[in-house]
Amino acid sequence: MFNYVNGNPFGQKIESAVSTGQGQQQKKQQQEDDDEKRYLEDDDQDEVTISQLPELSEDDVNYLVNEYKTKLKNEHEDNEKVLQKIDKFFGKFDVKRFMKQNPHMTASDFNMIMFNETSRFIN
Repeated sequence: MFNYVNGNPFGQKIESAVSTGQGQQQKKQQQEDDDEKRYLEDDDQDEVTISQLPELSEDDVNYLVNEYKTKLKNEHEDNEKVLQKIDKFFGKFDVKRFMKQNPHMTASDFNMIMFNETSRFIN
């Protein structure tokens, strides 16, 4: 449609093809932004299940703690400071409190948690 130079004889807003394309592009961008916002606000749990391993019991955790402690001591047997820190950490270790802080834990979860807990004084 042609734009009337001295005024609009129909009394309506006349849009050019360029502004219509920009409007469609803005709507598309707004839709993408809304989709992204909904995705980010979605309350998915941040818990990842690696496998269908059974949950650990208190006896299982005790056994794994002793195995992990032994493995760490064997890996760092030449460094006396690290050995002292390992003994100090596991001397204060409370299995019941650990299980309360990390419910529904599997063996894989246990290894990841213990690595994060012990890496600060081993490195």
